[in-house]
Amino acid sequence: MARNADPGSHTVVQPEGWARAVGYANGVAAEGRGVFVAGQIGWNPRTSEFESDDLVEQVKQALENVASVVRAAGAEPRDVARMTWFVTDKSEYVAARREIGVAYREIFGRYYPAMSVVFVTALLEERAKVEIEATAVIRAQAGDAQRSLFSE
Repeated sequence: MARNADPGSHTVVQPEGWARAVGYANGVAAEGRGVFVAGQIGWNPRTSEFESDDLVEQVKQALENVASVVRAAGAEPRDVARMTWFVTDKSEYVAARREIGVAYREIFGRYYPAMSVVFVTALLEERAKVEIEATAVIRAQAGDAQRSLFSE
């Protein structure tokens, strides 16, 4: 079964008979121009420095960084169709899930893309506790001219 989360949005794919996903979608169908966001960590992107070692604060900053890249491409956070989170400490993540959910909704609202959380032993940046990759799809509007991401 597929349904639109709201008019003009991606279509959430929910197989018939499956329990409703909470905090993510089992699948998302979308048509348009892809925006591929590299892994964003919880540092200040202007200084490349961490302002906190707290997981929730790093998640919030990483999500803000994802949203900034998506907006720079002409999309909105609701256009994100897929996210993959890489987290270095499972117990810390599980203990902070409620606060992480609040931080997520502050930036992305109540839109939940297809999402995976992967626990890893380390990330490239020593202080990083989370890294988030995302894929957004910008829906073409009638009459919009398509342009290359690499054109000037």
